Amino acid sequence: MTAVLTGRVVHPDDADYPDASRGWNHFFTHRPKAVVFAGSTDDVVNALTWARQEGLAVRVRSGGHALEGWSGLDDGVVIDVSGLKSVAIDAQTLTATVGAGLNQLEAVTGLGAAGFAAPTGTEGSVGLVGATLGGGFGLLTRNYGMASDNLLAVEIVVASADGGAKVIVADEQNNPDLLWALRGAGNGNFGIVTSLTYRIHRLTQAIFVVATWPGFDDLEAVFESWQQSAPYVDRRLTSQLEIEGEKVGLHALLAGGTESEALQLLSPMLSIGSPDIVVREASWPEIYAGFQIPITEEPANWKFASQFMTEPLPSDAVRTIAEFMANAPAGCNYFTNAFGGVLPDSEPSGGSAFAHRRALYYAEPGAGWGVRGGPPASDDETETVLAWVAALAEALAPYVNGAYVNVPNAGMPDWERAYWGTNVERLRLIKATYDPDNVFSYPQSITA
Repeated sequence: MTAVLTGRVVHPDDADYPDASRGWNHFFTHRPKAVVFAGSTDDVVNALTWARQEGLAVRVRSGGHALEGWSGLDDGVVIDVSGLKSVAIDAQTLTATVGAGLNQLEAVTGLGAAGFAAPTGTEGSVGLVGATLGGGFGLLTRNYGMASDNLLAVEIVVASADGGAKVIVADEQNNPDLLWALRGAGNGNFGIVTSLTYRIHRLTQAIFVVATWPGFDDLEAVFESWQQSAPYVDRRLTSQLEIEGEKVGLHALLAGGTESEALQLLSPMLSIGSPDIVVREASWPEIYAGFQIPITEEPANWKFASQFMTEPLPSDAVRTIAEFMANAPAGCNYFTNAFGGVLPDSEPSGGSAFAHRRALYYAEPGAGWGVRGGPPASDDETETVLAWVAALAEALAPYVNGAYVNVPNAGMPDWERAYWGTNVERLRLIKATYDPDNVFSYPQSITA
């Protein structure tokens, strides 16, 4: 039977095509033959079946934040699930089933309204499904584990043997090998996830601390103290460093507890120099919403390099970061997120493809440049910031042990090992089982 596209379908001659075909990172542009905004799982099945019958390549999109632009393509079909927004909470079993269209802010808000939380990343407009399927970490990670550690089940549309598409469930009883793969290697590799079931946690109150050191005089001391403290402190506290714009910033969340507890736990860093310190006690959704930046105010273009550290950086490497930041072009930054806490022991029942739970922290040289909605950035500016990110990443490479698939390092040799370590062989076998025709393919996708 010939498939018919359903949902909202946007073609190149439609007025809303420029917005429909554009992802969050304007550094990359694509011209798909069609963008299908699914309003139901049936729309996803129809779109995948139609694309296969037409011989067209497919990419999957939710939040649109694929940092290398891989959720878009030329001359194929983008299947967008951002319209699949739902939240169903079961307070008795401490689980929640959500639609794959929720972004992280919507998920935090929906769960928080009922007094619950699940770990997510910190960028609210990022799709929850994409963050989770690659791992997913942020300010609740040391207390609750990765987002993927809390993933219990998914509904997913996969390519069927008859050239069409079908809906299956992956949980510990049904297709458990696929659930294992989706916990850390799921983005665009095996199918199109339409809903996710999570383990959720009761959380009604938190303490958020922001400390800022102007200039870079204290950068080395703060960084040294942070990497010696943040991965080992009370599991309820997760912290991040953000070094940018002539300042060093520390963001920390204590899940529950008091202001005095939070300040005491952070005292190794806060005792250095004279930082400006702001403390807020509120619900997690209020805190989370409070540090979001509207997309319209974000730069148009982005580039990051992902790096996991399993040992503290030596003083020479910290000094290298300080030297790079002192000479950084506008918009360049260095970001870290502490690991430790429950992470080394938080692997879920049935396991996970995520390979970096024993890292001390995640680190990310990056840059945002250009005006969103304005004229394109100049070639000189683009070349300058890209060169800076690449040079800092290369300078720190001797100390790195792995990379994060959600922040892909395009052009990296042996990227599969960097993302998934020794799990690569098993992932290839699972790919051969669920997508033997390689329907779900992009520049760094898993192949059978």
